[in-house]
Amino acid sequence: MQIVINGESREVPLEISLQDLLRLLELKEDRVAVELNRDIVRRDRWPETRLRDQDRLEIVQFVGGG
Repeated sequence: MQIVINGESREVPLEISLQDLLRLLELKEDRVAVELNRDIVRRDRWPETRLRDQDRLEIVQFVGGG
């Protein structure tokens, strides 16, 4: 199925959960925030949040520095 991540279209497996997508993208779950179709998704909801065709995600990564 097709979803949009940060403005770019991507093919992902059907019925993938948000948590599994983040793992597929090799993102550190403790350093990201996710918006799904303009709504922030709480981290405790990631395992049960199933993505659908044409969903739009914005994923923000936090990086340390000084």
